[in-house]
Amino acid sequence: MAIVLPFKAVRPKKEFARDIAAPPYDVVNSDEARELAQGNDKSYLHISRPEIDLDPRTDEHADQVYGQGKINFEKFKTNGWLFQEQKPCFYIYKQIMGGHQQIGLVAVASAEDYDKDVIKKHEHTRPDKEDDRTRHIGTINANTEPVFFTYPAVPTIDSMINDWIKQTPEYDFTSDDGVKHTLWVCDDDQVIEALRSEFAKMKYMYVADGHHRSAAAWRLWKERKAKNPKHTGNEEYNFFLTVIFPDNQMNIMAYNRVVKDLNGNSKDEFLEKLGRKFTVSEKAPDVPGANLKFSMYLDGKWHLLAAKDGSYDDKDPVKRLDASILQDNLLHPVLGIDNPRTDQRINFVGGIRGTRELVKLVDSGKYAVAFSLHPVNIRQLISVADSGQVMPPKSTWFEPKLRSGLFVHQYD
Repeated sequence: MAIVLPFKAVRPKKEFARDIAAPPYDVVNSDEARELAQGNDKSYLHISRPEIDLDPRTDEHADQVYGQGKINFEKFKTNGWLFQEQKPCFYIYKQIMGGHQQIGLVAVASAEDYDKDVIKKHEHTRPDKEDDRTRHIGTINANTEPVFFTYPAVPTIDSMINDWIKQTPEYDFTSDDGVKHTLWVCDDDQVIEALRSEFAKMKYMYVADGHHRSAAAWRLWKERKAKNPKHTGNEEYNFFLTVIFPDNQMNIMAYNRVVKDLNGNSKDEFLEKLGRKFTVSEKAPDVPGANLKFSMYLDGKWHLLAAKDGSYDDKDPVKRLDASILQDNLLHPVLGIDNPRTDQRINFVGGIRGTRELVKLVDSGKYAVAFSLHPVNIRQLISVADSGQVMPPKSTWFEPKLRSGLFVHQYD
């Protein structure tokens, strides 16, 4: 049984929605955030990336940074740019990027469900990133950005949501990256209860994107529960902010790899070693076109690598992933990349940047070789999560990204 509830969102007044809405904190660095927010005192980056209001030399994990986030959040409310809903509501959030459309339910999920694995995960989290998000949401006392969930599509839920969005939306704008964002407030008690009841029938939901945000909310739940002798389970810290999309609307892009050197191999030695586990073809496309294939850019040319039969475990949901095959059969044994999470010789390029970015990086001389992968599909992700395992690092890149600042879950 999955707990999905309405909540009193802190959100922008309609006339400020486009100015406030911003990219997620983790897709821009401090310098990029500072540039994007320049001249816009309403940008949500002042809350999600508060170091932009301090001396650029300030450590982004200094106490002052988290405190500034709290100051800015309160300022947004005092100035009337953000306000809190009077009653608990669901919200329906539609995004259109090019020819792709996805419609999700904005709600709060249960930290206890996360604890009990009703909410399934497919990635390891890094302690330093967990610490950062825990301090951020704990200091501001709110889930400042949502976690991206998915679930096996339910026609009844689709029907209710599609009926509701026939109404006039609350927000409707296109962001600078060309993505269209539309939000409806679902405040009808009967519809709210019907949606809640449908989600309560689900055995599992899945974290698609936002593992560090969900882990931080879980950590804060444990901390506050332990410190509260009058804990009831109904306090706002028991819940965290989500947008929940049906699995048949997921748009997953490739997460590509670039490596700085050939690990002491000449080009011919490198290609000879690849031939042990892959069939190598020249004059290849820049995208592989299917699973079990990889487009490799080396010395100004694209090559196609096809995994040979028996070179991977087809029965293991993790080992049969392309990222695992590449790591186990090439990156580790040939290029010496033992731990892709920590090795400084490898970098990862989100599919939204395209293969031209791979060519640019290799042609610049900063990297020796690049690998273009086929995207993971949502069934593979769910299969890994259901198995209790995790995917290799940097396996999925979801687009479009959820815009931050359109809804906040406040803890008090």
